[in-house]
Amino acid sequence: MERDANYQLRKMFGCDAAYLEGLLYLVVADRDAPWNGVMVCTSQEHHAALMADVPGLLVHPTLGKWLYLPQTDEAFESQASTLVAMALARDARMGVTPKPKASRRKSWRTAD
Repeated sequence: MERDANYQLRKMFGCDAAYLEGLLYLVVADRDAPWNGVMVCTSQEHHAALMADVPGLLVHPTLGKWLYLPQTDEAFESQASTLVAMALARDARMGVTPKPKASRRKSWRTAD
């Protein structure tokens, strides 16, 4: 994904989040399950179609609107590559608009 001019890598909860043209597409996590694999940023209406195209996908047990490809899946490498290709092709079933960051309150130490 790094070769795409519109790619941005950001940290999200200690994971790597992949953005294309401002949309959040994939999150890669390397922790204990269910935070060990690739999370597909999508909406529930696209779950069935994406799961048919990428058989290793599961509904994420914590983030029910996203799908999850566990790193323990036998076909993880090939299916993760498929997900990256789908994201780069701007598959309309993938990608969500991130919520804006909450503005931080001024610290009492900050001068006006």
